[in-house]
Amino acid sequence: MDLLRIGEKLINADRIHRTVDRILELRSRGQSQQEVADQVGVDRTLVSRLESLGEIRKGSRLALVGFPIGNKEEIEALARQEGVDFAWVMTDSERWQFAETRSGVQLANELMVMFSELRDFDTVIFLGSDMRIKLVESILDPGMVLSIELGKSPMKDDIYVDPQMLQDTIRSLMS
Repeated sequence: MDLLRIGEKLINADRIHRTVDRILELRSRGQSQQEVADQVGVDRTLVSRLESLGEIRKGSRLALVGFPIGNKEEIEALARQEGVDFAWVMTDSERWQFAETRSGVQLANELMVMFSELRDFDTVIFLGSDMRIKLVESILDPGMVLSIELGKSPMKDDIYVDPQMLQDTIRSLMS
C-alpha cells in the first residue's frame, strides 16, 4: 500500500490510482461524465479535468462501425492504434448472435442508444452493405457518415477489409 502524509491527512495513493483507472475505463465504455461521477462518487468536473490532463489529441471525434468483417481483430487493432474513439466491429456470426440473443424491444432499445451515442462523434466510418449504409445515413446526419460499401444486401459472408485503405481513411479524417 502506497501511503502519503499530506499535512494532517494520510492519503492512499493506490486507491486514487484505482479510482482514476475506473473513471477512465467507464468513460471509454461510453458512459457520460455525469454517469461516471455519480457511480464513482466524485464531481463531474473532476472527471472532465482528469480527461483534460491526459488528452493527447483535440479535434474530430471518430467512430468506426462495421459488419460483417472477416479480419475483425486486425481492424480493431488498427482502430486502437490510430486513436479511433469508438469501434464496434462484428463478424457475420457475431452480428446474428447480437440480434438473436435479444428480444425485439431489447434490440431496438440498444440500437437507439447506440445511434444516440454515435451522434456525439464528428464522423462515423460505417463499413457495411448498400442497404445498411442507406439505413445508417437516414438515422444519422449523412454529412457525418463516411460509408464504405462492403457489398450488396443481403450479405452472408465475412468480408476482408483492406487495413491500408482504412488506415489512410482514418488518417485523412484525423489530420
